[in-house]
Amino acid sequence: MIILVLLIATALAFDFTNGFHDTGNAMATSIATGALKPKVAVLLAGVLNLVGAFLSVEVAVTVTTSVLKVQDGKTGHLVEGIDASMGLTIIFAGLIGGILWNLLTWLFGIPSSSSHALFGGLIGAGLAALGMSGVNWPGVMQKVIIPALAAPLIAGIVAACGTWLVYRLTRTVIKKRREEGFRWGQIATASLVALSHGTNDAQKTMGVIALALITTGHLTGDVKNDGLPIWIITSCALAIGLGTYIGGWRVIRTLGKGLVEIESPQGLAAEASSAAIILSSSAAGMALSTTHVATGSILGSGVGKPGAQVRWAVAGRMAVAWLVTLPAAALVGALSFWLSSAIKDVTNSDLAGDGVIFVLLVALSGYMWWRAQQQKVDHSNVNADWDESTNSVVPAEVRGAAATDATKTAV
Repeated sequence: MIILVLLIATALAFDFTNGFHDTGNAMATSIATGALKPKVAVLLAGVLNLVGAFLSVEVAVTVTTSVLKVQDGKTGHLVEGIDASMGLTIIFAGLIGGILWNLLTWLFGIPSSSSHALFGGLIGAGLAALGMSGVNWPGVMQKVIIPALAAPLIAGIVAACGTWLVYRLTRTVIKKRREEGFRWGQIATASLVALSHGTNDAQKTMGVIALALITTGHLTGDVKNDGLPIWIITSCALAIGLGTYIGGWRVIRTLGKGLVEIESPQGLAAEASSAAIILSSSAAGMALSTTHVATGSILGSGVGKPGAQVRWAVAGRMAVAWLVTLPAAALVGALSFWLSSAIKDVTNSDLAGDGVIFVLLVALSGYMWWRAQQQKVDHSNVNADWDESTNSVVPAEVRGAAATDATKTAV
């Protein structure tokens, strides 16, 4: 029971990191164009993420059935060779892979996929425990890999066409008036993205908790027909809402300032494209990466605006992070499972093995948070000019001040 409680707490911690890591998906462009003040934007996003989490369970069903093969699809019982202890450790190790990758990419301001970090961690732990048979490869391909490849491309094309059309239709309108008008529209479209994010991403954590409860026999294996307990939905909604309100300012800065110097018509086109794709994928039960969609839309808005400058160096760095997210999180998930299993074998205690990897998670998370505080990005400097000579997410003024302080300390 202690291990299950620790796992649920870790799952909610992942949900929290998902919230602040992905705030920029909805609000980065609105903050960058001045449509919303930074603190107002993250508050609005937090509330709408919370509301969105209550609207559907389709993606939660995908997480319980389409990633790991830990339960029989017909009976809902654990498959042969897995007991409750092993099942919980697999899920625990997968969550650790997801959380650590989320925090590492947040530290460097890289808008990587929280969804793929979670799935990568689970897949790695499943492979470490059960080999190739532990992963539902057809489900992963259909519900994760194909959407990951198609979504940013489709979002970019839709946003590029929308941006070109917007500028074409408003070419005779005075620029100041056009900017002001589209800022109001951005509030609506950004709100829709935040709502859709809740319908998709919060459910992934619901699915993980449900999978743990199925493993221990506290839930049946048929989430689609039996639904989820209201406490799971509420706790996950609150966790992602709070995380969103905290604001992942580093990722917001990269999306809002690092890719394109964005104007409000581009922001509206990008947000409308993102919202349409995320909502449709949630209805279909696809565990889509909302980060990929939002990034594709923002890049598309840069391509679609005549004369706009896209920082392809930043985009390239993000693409590399996308490619390594699944395998990197999988490696951490596998290592976490092996470490826990080794400690269990030595101590003959399930709690000792899972407890050690939990302590390591807390220690590494604390270190990355501390590192971020040394060169802090927050609501006060999120819109500072982007330094193209370094493409660093940390504003030049903050880096300069940190270097001065370090010199004084050395002296």
